[in-house]
Amino acid sequence: MLDIKFIREHPDVVKQGCRAKQVEVDIDKLLELDGKKREYLKEIEGLRAEQNKFSQDQIKEAQEIKTKIKKLEPELNKLGRTIDSLMLQIPNLPLAEVPLGEDESNNIELKKEGELPQFNFPVKDYLEIAESLDLIDVKRTAKITGTRFGFLRNEAVLLEFALINLAFDTLTKEGFVPIIPPVMLKPEMAKGMGYPEQFDGEEAYYIEKDNLFLVGTSEQSMGAMHANETFNEKDLPQRYVGFSTCFRREAGSYGKDTKGIFRVHQFDKVEMFSFSKPEDSKKEHQFLLKMEENLMKKLKIPYRILQMCTGDLGFPAAAKYDIETWMPSESRYRETHSTSNCTDFQSRRLNIRYKKKDGSLDFVHTLNGTAFATGRTIIAIIENYQQKDGSVKMPEALQKYLKFKIIK
Repeated sequence: MLDIKFIREHPDVVKQGCRAKQVEVDIDKLLELDGKKREYLKEIEGLRAEQNKFSQDQIKEAQEIKTKIKKLEPELNKLGRTIDSLMLQIPNLPLAEVPLGEDESNNIELKKEGELPQFNFPVKDYLEIAESLDLIDVKRTAKITGTRFGFLRNEAVLLEFALINLAFDTLTKEGFVPIIPPVMLKPEMAKGMGYPEQFDGEEAYYIEKDNLFLVGTSEQSMGAMHANETFNEKDLPQRYVGFSTCFRREAGSYGKDTKGIFRVHQFDKVEMFSFSKPEDSKKEHQFLLKMEENLMKKLKIPYRILQMCTGDLGFPAAAKYDIETWMPSESRYRETHSTSNCTDFQSRRLNIRYKKKDGSLDFVHTLNGTAFATGRTIIAIIENYQQKDGSVKMPEALQKYLKFKIIK
């Protein structure tokens, strides 16, 4: 949520930011209603001041004022609800350094890292290899749950836990607090994180009977964890690393990645989350990106970094980077990581502040970043470490967590 004072003072900036994100919100209507609300408030405050001037024997006059206030209050409340609804439709505004663009084709490649693997045999895709090694079973999941699900089996299960261990070992040494968060959210917490708006209400799984959302990523639980709380300045940045199962409908991806486990309804992920001072959030964003790169370098898998353009930012994000990992069977890079700076957009909705040294309060900035989306990382390992005989080597960084160096 943006600051209403900022919207009043900079309406053109807000309109431009909405256009850049391709979100339609009637800012003029919002400001018109906001003006009316302030008029009502002024009138009610004036009536209350007048009411307080009456003596105890002026009961009739005081009652008349009270009746006027009672007539105005419902209108004020109605205006407030309409304004709140419009405010929740406004996305976070892109930072000045975010490139303008309509969609992913306008994202900017910042760099490539690692040498592409060279094979002296026909490259296979991960699913062919995994099925031959009994690592992934999508046929049985189709039988019991439908498409976009998969069983991990045998060494693939141990590989997932090795990735989790690597991420937690690496990040806890950097001061991240380990978390296993709940995977259900109250609607007000989901809204606070911008979750329903980010996914247009179609992507999220909602359990009507219990009035709860299933998380699309563990950052939603970790971000909401400190709702209505105040940090001390000395405790920032506060960094968490969480592991959870995540749930997405993939409503806008019909026909995309329908085979295998690249794009599924249920997946596991290790996620980073940070609460930062406003002046430090850009530096913190670069730190999260560095952590993502460190983990990828440990796996020794080629990747590239993209800076997202305005049209490809999520609803709460002010700036975002993606890491795309090389997939040999497709001869292209595919997204495996993202990291976003959401500035004070989520903290305003959730009322998360920090107390400065001078005693004043301000809203923290919130940031998130993928450590490992384990399913996609397993895919990348299988493809990049495949051998001519159909086996798969394990990255050296994972071997200390495994009882094997090769899956065959």
